[in-house]
Amino acid sequence: MKRYDLRHLHDDFYDRMVELIDKGLKVGEVGIFLFEVGDFSSIQKSADVIKETGHDLMNSLKFNEVDWTVVVKKVDDETRKERAEKIAAAKAAAEKAAKEAEEAAALKAEEEAKAKAEAEKAEAEKKAAEEAKAEAERAAAEKAEAEKKAAEETAAKEAAAKEAAAKASKPAPKKQPAKKPAAKRSTAKKPKAK
Repeated sequence: MKRYDLRHLHDDFYDRMVELIDKGLKVGEVGIFLFEVGDFSSIQKSADVIKETGHDLMNSLKFNEVDWTVVVKKVDDETRKERAEKIAAAKAAAEKAAKEAEEAAALKAEEEAKAKAEAEKAEAEKKAAEEAKAEAERAAAEKAEAEKKAAEETAAKEAAAKEAAAKASKPAPKKQPAKKPAAKRSTAKKPKAK
């Protein structure tokens, strides 16, 4: 087991750590690496670097208030190669899945846009049909009103014509001869003839 202090490299210790694992440790040997925590991103990044190189991360823990340690076991080249292939395959599968998900999302978005456009078109057609129906009803009501008014005017004209015809066909009333005033009877008695 070997211990390496990388605190003096601050947040730029990753390459040196990989170099020390590859050249300073024997296969199966464990190395302890001490580094500054900083903003804590170095903790995850150190674990990711070890995983990418194919070695075993045995432990990762806080050393004191400002420092962190990782314990790494060096593995043989064949194991590293197998792990690298698995990582590459997993990465390729993840990229393929992401691409498929992206294509599916694009297709779904396209279908949703098409469905939305069709719904908007149907709504516009429905609105236009309702407006046309309302316009037809309004026009029919106006026509019915005009026909009613024309019928009333025609009826009034026919009634006036009948009345005029009736007046014209009535014989003129006969003038009655003027009454002669009755002769006045004299109140004087006539002598009786003897």
